[in-house]
Amino acid sequence: MTASIPLSLYIHIPWCVRKCPYCDFNSHEARHNIPEALYVEALIEDLDENLPSIWGRSLSSIFFGGGTPSLFSPQAIENILSAVRSRLRMSPEIEITLEANPGTVDESHFSGFKSAGINRLSIGVQSLQDGKLKALGRIHGREHALRAIDSAVHAGFDNFNLDLMHGLPGQSMEDALNDIKDALAFTPPHLSWYQLTIEPNTFFHHQPPRLPEEEVLWDIQEKGKETIADAGLKQYEVSAYARAGYECLHNKNYWEFGDYLGIGAGAHSKITDVNAGTITRHWQVKNPKDYGDSSRSFTSQKVVLPPHDICFEFMLNALRLTQGVTIDLFKERTGLSIDVLEPILTIAKNKNLLVDSPMLLCPTEHGRQFLNDLIELFLPNTKTVRNIHPQNDKKYPPT
Repeated sequence: MTASIPLSLYIHIPWCVRKCPYCDFNSHEARHNIPEALYVEALIEDLDENLPSIWGRSLSSIFFGGGTPSLFSPQAIENILSAVRSRLRMSPEIEITLEANPGTVDESHFSGFKSAGINRLSIGVQSLQDGKLKALGRIHGREHALRAIDSAVHAGFDNFNLDLMHGLPGQSMEDALNDIKDALAFTPPHLSWYQLTIEPNTFFHHQPPRLPEEEVLWDIQEKGKETIADAGLKQYEVSAYARAGYECLHNKNYWEFGDYLGIGAGAHSKITDVNAGTITRHWQVKNPKDYGDSSRSFTSQKVVLPPHDICFEFMLNALRLTQGVTIDLFKERTGLSIDVLEPILTIAKNKNLLVDSPMLLCPTEHGRQFLNDLIELFLPNTKTVRNIHPQNDKKYPPT
């Protein structure tokens, strides 16, 4: 039954104050006033257009990503959520996350977002050192970030994520560990800690900064993981660490190959139709200026995934989880027999990349260290591995 597959809603807010040089998300500098009211109206119309594909299903999570969703007013966020509630059922334990940039919020904003219905924040700290933040092109400094975290806590948010990056230009292991220790001082229930990589179509790709050597990166990763673990946060995904019960439900749904509807400029969706035996992806119009044009559909492209793409996308996501997933989950979420993965599973197990179990699809410790090598075994000839998720807490590369 499709009802057994969790369904999430992703809402994309495409504007930011300034485009970061490492960012390859669909984000656009807000050079003039953001057309907030018109965009909210378009989001609701987009949702209405796509309701038939998810009718009768219940939402397990909602995620406002960007761009910088915290540029929108609390009233706009409340209007969007009210429209969603009037059209879709929600799980009583629904997780509703909003990404926030420390340079765009204060305690009054956080209080307003909480009143609007947001119950989880993802705060894009990236670093807590002014020099590193400047190198990353961030609009906030250390004091902005510290104040934002403190304001979120005082506004009543007990469920929040702090986004930290490592492998930054000119970063030493001491720098990276100081960032972690400063962030952990706020006892965050969730920490995203991931390495900066240079993505195509970014400013850093055209003018690469000087990044730490491989040996330094390795030392940072090993010592960083140890420091985070000592603070009581368990690693449950390549770049995600959480206290028990605070794992990000929205991102777990991606990694476990659940369904999601994406609305907003450039958002995309994965929807399963069990009766038809299909999994369909569709992408929304990317340019904010064209999004909401009454002469065209919100959806720019739609494709039914062939079995080899389904297998690859499932493994691309699931193998990021440190505990892996069950064989039964593969069958349920893909509609395919596990036999379609043979003999690749045998090859992966022989290379000590995959745990030798008849019940689990789980990387070994060696497999986690060489995750790209493991994933590439399942790669269709037409695809290239990219270590990012469709839409979530920002990950470069690995939420």
